[in-house]
Amino acid sequence: MEKVEVLCQRRVQCLSSSLTMALLLSVGVNLFYFCIIIYLYGDLAIYASAVPFSLMQVTCSTTDNDSCGVETDAKYNDTDLCWGPLRRVDAYHIYLAVFTLLLGPFTFFDVQKTKYLQILTSLMRWIAFAIMIVLALVRIGKGQGEGHPPLADPSGLRNLLGVCVYSFMCQHSLPSLVTPVSSKRYLTRLVFLDYVLILAFYGLLSFTAIFCFRGDSLMDMYTLNFARCDVVGLAAVRLFLGLFPVFTISTNFPIIAVTLRNNWKTLFHREGGTYPWVVDRVVFPTITLVPPVLVAFCTHDLESLVGITGAYAGTGIQFVIPAFLVYHCRKDTQVTFGYGTVNKHRSPFHHTFWVGFVLLWAFSCFFFVTANIVLSETKL
Repeated sequence: MEKVEVLCQRRVQCLSSSLTMALLLSVGVNLFYFCIIIYLYGDLAIYASAVPFSLMQVTCSTTDNDSCGVETDAKYNDTDLCWGPLRRVDAYHIYLAVFTLLLGPFTFFDVQKTKYLQILTSLMRWIAFAIMIVLALVRIGKGQGEGHPPLADPSGLRNLLGVCVYSFMCQHSLPSLVTPVSSKRYLTRLVFLDYVLILAFYGLLSFTAIFCFRGDSLMDMYTLNFARCDVVGLAAVRLFLGLFPVFTISTNFPIIAVTLRNNWKTLFHREGGTYPWVVDRVVFPTITLVPPVLVAFCTHDLESLVGITGAYAGTGIQFVIPAFLVYHCRKDTQVTFGYGTVNKHRSPFHHTFWVGFVLLWAFSCFFFVTANIVLSETKL
């Protein structure tokens, strides 16, 4: 009789857990799509701003449009003249229009067979990063470093967390990397070493930057700091680094745009239903392309765009949704396999404390970036 009661109790618990998981999946899936859509919109807005901004910085100067691009200690305003009567902001809008007309139409089609394009883009990134790190180290080694950063600057913390979240939004590539691995015995160590390598690379790039350039002269688009004659003597290298975002971002923009369009279609998809041609081929691509272009038209403040995208959409994708998913999956596993069952493949962070810590970290990112926006707007 006791065994029957225990069995019934376990079945009730399993049913309750299954209902909880079903509800979580229903709400969680919609929440996930909402977060990923906002994140991809932020990505596209950043890309749509970065390319015209880089072109404007390289081709415009205060007086004579010299080949050095960004001049030493030059402080530009959007109202400064660029070409004749055209202001810098006018040049930015022209470049944005050209960028939209050239790459926007890809949103209405499918982008396939991008393997070699992605390999070329990755190669260009590694070359550009290596050049910037080496040039910064050489400049510092010669005693020409301009940066004298303070030991700590609390005001920078307001936007740091959001930028960090955006910078480490590389876990979306993990499934495609992990799935083909046949033996997953050492997978945790490999992923850990991968993230340590990423952190070390970010640290090297960041610390060489803050000691090579003054904080008030560092530009949001870091590559543009090397488009100066006093930093890089070779014109070809200056041009390559100055236009580096144009090459790499332009190849990624259509891929991300198509991904966002497909997420919109999946979010509203109903089993067995199809979309009318106009909705499928016109409406979804249009709502994908127009909002980020409008944001880019209104602002090219890349630091704020990165911080906002990382803090709001990024924390949802990277912290909040995985934390709740892990918590409920662990509870469901305990009910299914019995309490006290130990998974030999469990994470070192299996304690519930880490779930709370991740949520606390997500709230901190959200809070600090929101405070940064409020304080920046009120000039405090």
